[in-house]
Amino acid sequence: MNQNIRENNERQAKEEYAIILDVLINNQSFKDSEVAQAIGTTSYTLLELVPKAGVILKTGQRVYIGEDKREEIQYIKRAITEDKLSGSARTELLFTLTEIVQGKEDFFVNFINTAGPITIRKHSLESIPGIGKKHLRDLLDERDSKPFENFENIKERCHFLADPAKSIAQKILNEIEGTEEFKIFVRR
Repeated sequence: MNQNIRENNERQAKEEYAIILDVLINNQSFKDSEVAQAIGTTSYTLLELVPKAGVILKTGQRVYIGEDKREEIQYIKRAITEDKLSGSARTELLFTLTEIVQGKEDFFVNFINTAGPITIRKHSLESIPGIGKKHLRDLLDERDSKPFENFENIKERCHFLADPAKSIAQKILNEIEGTEEFKIFVRR
């Protein structure tokens, strides 16, 4: 397995923060009167969270879910799979992932600058939508001539990748949905 993938998986720790995707109120299937569906910002774990009494959560809100004192969240109810998301949460997922990726631009640009092969026949960058075998060579030549500085620099130098943040977010979504053979960003 590629050293970068191994190091990324080792860096993935428990989720510290999550972004609210949807809030389900008075749902008969929950013993709690309110449950928020959210995605973690480190390992992209889908979660159900129970807010503290009197706290009103909103879609897109970033909440602390780590081990220290939590302001908004009473407890993490459980990790869930993509098929358990509400329709609204599912609709928000790609948009939210794109925002998370944009917020971690340095990390993902570094990934593009240093990513290597997964196997003898497949490069880790090929799994990002928009980068197939046809464009992989162009991207590798560009990064070898000068490392990419940011997403805008990638767009300018690699016209086939019109929105790198959205392409990476789609890769993460594919991993969450289980349609990717190799998981790079989502905890296994």
